[in-house]
Amino acid sequence: MTERVLVLKNITKRFPGVVALDNVDFELNKAQVHALVGANGAGKSTLVNIIAGVIRPDQGRIILRGRDVLIENEKHAAELGISIVYQERSLVPNLSVADNIFAARQPINHWGFIDKKKLHEETNRILARFNLQIDPDQLVGTLSASKQQLIEIAKAWSLNSDIFILDEPTATITKSETEILFEIIKDLKAKGISIIYISHRLEEIFEIADMVTILRDGRRVGTYHISEIQINDIIHHMVGKSVSVETRSSLTDNRRKIKALEVSNCNGIGFRDVSFSLHEGEILGLAGLVGAGRSELARALYGVDPLFSGEIRLFGNRVKFNGPSDAIRHGIGYMPEDRKEQGLFLGMSVAANIAAPNLGRFSKYGWIDDGKLRDVAYEYVRRLKIVTPGIDQKVINLSGGNQQKVVLAAWLLINPRIMIVDEPTKGIDVGTKAEIYRLLDELRAQGTSIIVISSEFKELLAFTDRILVMWEGCLVGELATKEATEEKILELASGFSKGLRINA
Repeated sequence: MTERVLVLKNITKRFPGVVALDNVDFELNKAQVHALVGANGAGKSTLVNIIAGVIRPDQGRIILRGRDVLIENEKHAAELGISIVYQERSLVPNLSVADNIFAARQPINHWGFIDKKKLHEETNRILARFNLQIDPDQLVGTLSASKQQLIEIAKAWSLNSDIFILDEPTATITKSETEILFEIIKDLKAKGISIIYISHRLEEIFEIADMVTILRDGRRVGTYHISEIQINDIIHHMVGKSVSVETRSSLTDNRRKIKALEVSNCNGIGFRDVSFSLHEGEILGLAGLVGAGRSELARALYGVDPLFSGEIRLFGNRVKFNGPSDAIRHGIGYMPEDRKEQGLFLGMSVAANIAAPNLGRFSKYGWIDDGKLRDVAYEYVRRLKIVTPGIDQKVINLSGGNQQKVVLAAWLLINPRIMIVDEPTKGIDVGTKAEIYRLLDELRAQGTSIIVISSEFKELLAFTDRILVMWEGCLVGELATKEATEEKILELASGFSKGLRINA
């Protein structure tokens, strides 16, 4: 007989102006991987935060191993055998790997001091399980984003919980690291551990999950055995309609031949000898594996990081940026990969974030025209379908997809001539992805030239005119999208086929 380790009944949670969960039921069996999917704002994070003790439900029952419980806080959840790995990392950059994994629970010797030898031994044992060759004394802040994500997962794994929640665990790790993670999940399952798995990468669900529960607008749409449902059915249930992310207007045949951006022999932090051009009204993809130098190149083009050498021309004119303000004045916009850290003022309102890059439009004699600002904010909330109780809502309270829309709204307001977007659909659902594609395509149709950095090769194939591929800081290939395949991109991105000169 199947053993139910966790049962949620009629869970309801309200926030000001929003019903986040509405009488949601959920069951997790022993030694089961149960996927939880839904569009941004569907209630996934609220539900797992209730399980993890971060917030309390307004009503409903939580039955853990056959007994009703009230999970008071995260510490209580951990004591009850529940661990969670959030999409946003909780590591301390200035502490070592060992001290992060064993935070507040380092082994103590007879004199009451931290037992460094035992701490290192235990840390190495855990790192070995994840195939990580890292010095336990290395500061976490010096590791790549993907390595930090694996450290976060290793930290939770070390707690020996029997209920494990993974919230978008593969969002920032490589394909090979994902394969390692899946092997670990299978191993945990074989040992009787139960896992709740949240991911917007729906293909992963069919590889790793036994069951899937779909949420939409705070309600449970249905729960299915993974063998009973297809990916298109999941998408339909998530958004309430059929969605195709493979559609966009034809760009290649109609694009103008004017070179909006020319990059010649540029060297900078994380990249070297980069040359390419971007045409007016073109969407240019930039592919590569983690650490290839894509984001570093984008930061230099936007003036965040310096160029060591080389030349940049905008519409034939040589330019030099001493900072992002120079780039903005020249009509360049930039959506960074980490929207929370670099793209938003989380404690400020939706309206303030939309207006932030272009305050001059709303000020006169040093005073902000609040009425004008609010009118524009309302317009963009409506146009981009930003789900929010109002324009005064703090951005930190929005879902990831709606936060991304706020970032995009701010740049649409400026109407840049060149737009650089780094992982524009990272951590957002398929319905919101389609909306982001549509909005960027509208921007392109107005003549804006766009560089899209994405780790999802399917996204680049569906959405761009040309694809440039980076490997170890160098541009190693160019592919016309209509002739490209995932295999060709991966071959270049892995360094197996190098040396194609970029001179378009």
